[in-house]
Formats: sequence, C-alpha cells, structure tokens
Amino acid sequence: MKKSEKTIAYYHLPGLFEFYELYSIFLPLFREHREYFYEWCDIGSIYGAPADCIWGGGRAGFGDGSPEDVLALMQEYGISARLTFSNSLLKPEHLADKRCNELCRLFDTSSNGIIIHSELLLEYLKNNYPNLYYVSSTTKVITDFGQFINETDRDDFRYVVPDFRLNKEFDKLSAMSQQQKDKVEFLCNECCRYGCNDRKSCYEAVSRKNLGEDCPEHYCTAPGADSGYRFSKAMTNPGFISADDIKNVYLPMGFSNFKIEGRGLGSAIVLEFLLYYMTKPEYQIHVREAVYLDNMLDLF
Repeated sequence: MKKSEKTIAYYHLPGLFEFYELYSIFLPLFREHREYFYEWCDIGSIYGAPADCIWGGGRAGFGDGSPEDVLALMQEYGISARLTFSNSLLKPEHLADKRCNELCRLFDTSSNGIIIHSELLLEYLKNNYPNLYYVSSTTKVITDFGQFINETDRDDFRYVVPDFRLNKEFDKLSAMSQQQKDKVEFLCNECCRYGCNDRKSCYEAVSRKNLGEDCPEHYCTAPGADSGYRFSKAMTNPGFISADDIKNVYLPMGFSNFKIEGRGLGSAIVLEFLLYYMTKPEYQIHVREAVYLDNMLDLF
C-alpha cells in the first residue's frame, strides 16, 4: 500500500434528530452484523439539527428526536454527533438563543462537532464551548480551488466540505498535502444541477426561514426540480461519487471522509443510501427486512 492510501472510508450520515428512529434500528445492526457491511467503510458521524434551531442552515431540518435520547444513542455506539448550525445570516443578537445554547452545552465534548458557516458564530462557540470541533459547511459554496485550499489550511476546522463541483478535480486534489486531504469531506450524492448559479441563494433562503423572517419562498428553476430529490438523478450528476469511486479512486488518493446528504428526505430514501454506500449487495435484503419489519419506524 502506498503511503498516502487510506483503507477505511468514514461516512458522515444525515438525520441526527430527523431519523433517530432509523438509526436506533440501524446502528445495532451495524454493530452486531458487521459481516453485512463493507469492511472498508465505517461511520464517522451523524449530523442534523432540531426543527426549532435558528442557528440551523443548509436543508431545513424537521427533527423531533429528543436531544438527550439522540446523545445517548451516539455515545452508546461511539459515534460523533454533529449539530448543523450553518445559518449564514446570523447577527450578534441571535447568539443568545436559548435553545441553541442548550444544545451546545449538552453536546460540548471533544467527540462532537458543529457544522458551521458564520464566522460570528464560530468565534462565539470557540469562546463558550471549547470542547467542540468544527466543520466548514458546504453552504459556503466554495467552488474556487484556491479558496478551498485556504479553507483546509485554517486551524479552526477539523473538516472542510467543498462544493460538490470540486469533487472531480483530480489533478488538483491529488496534489494536496496529506494533512490537507485528511480534512476534506466530499459531498457524494448532491442532486442539484451542476451548473446551478442559485445555490448560495437557496441556502440563504433556508437561513432566513430558520430565523423566522417573512421572506419569499425560494423555488428552484432547474429542469426537473419539481420532481424533488431522486437518487437515480443524483447518480447522473457529474459530481456524483459512487461507492466504487470511494473504494477505487478516493481511498487510493488518500481521502477518507465522505458526506451523504439527505436531512430533508424521508427515512426510506436515507435507508437506500445506507444500503448503497455501506451494505454488501447479498445482505441488503437482510438490512431492509430488519428496518421495514420494525413497526415503530415510519418510513414515509
């Protein structure tokens, strides 16, 4: 094995609060039947935010999982919990929000992190919750490779999630130092149109909504947007990273962190992500049955 090659891909999965019930079934299965899953992958973190968080950003969450229950589940399985606090439009008066501060106090350990956009919030959290680590959010829409390199060189961030349109810049990616590569977390399954110019506006609309502002709804005008997210469509995106790509291209290049989006989707489609990216084909039916036959889980 070459010095830069990685042997394990760490997935960062969606729906910490949104899909608590799904993970309460899936995580025991992942531990007790490790033979069902690819030996070259593991779970790096699960991310999300409750629906009532004004610091929230990215895709608007709808999570109603109890923070105490969520944290206990992550601690039981030794998985990092990440709060998605990527609102890009925060002002000083928003920093005192009781709900978000309570969540930070609860999750304030070195095992847990914050996905973040706002520099204002970053400085506040560093001063008040010193144990958390930070992930530079893809909501920054970093598409310039030089800017992306500068972001990976910042000591503030343990990981940086570039815009998905940098996923296939292989010549530039391969030239990165190993220290930089270790901080890159690729967004694998984005369905957004590759040439979209409204991505930042879309995220800002979500930020305004989470702040409770009275603002017009943002509607995507890309062809086929009215059909919503389709995994089959995401697979045709030029920036899509497949399971085979991870194993045969990115791990050999020295990259090991991969983000799966899907907080705003239903449990059924998130289960398909878990099957596709983590589960050996011959065992997918076993995982499906374990999940679908659990009467406590609403898959709609």
